Amino acid sequence: MTNNGTCVGSTHAVSTCAVETEVAEETLLDEATADGWQLVLYNDEHNSFDHVIEMLVSVCGHEAAQAEQCALLVHFKGKCTVMSGAYDDLEPKCSKLLSADLTAEIEA
Repeated sequence: MTNNGTCVGSTHAVSTCAVETEVAEETLLDEATADGWQLVLYNDEHNSFDHVIEMLVSVCGHEAAQAEQCALLVHFKGKCTVMSGAYDDLEPKCSKLLSADLTAEIEA
């Protein structure tokens, strides 16, 4: 992940790479819009897929298949919205991802 990764607000659009991931990502974006804040994970050149998947499962509560899909989106598109919700709920999760050497931020 080339971004320094801090828990701050900013706005980014998320794109898709395949039909089945478009549906999942559109659902994530719809949920994020309704809740106001998005936890976005960014790509890097040093974390393995296994580490990213493990962190998404343990920190964000993803099922393994969902975490794998997010990891693929991050790898191929550079970023992925991995959770949405209230800022106060996302901030500790963002901090845990950053502590695990992942690059993440909270966006409005």
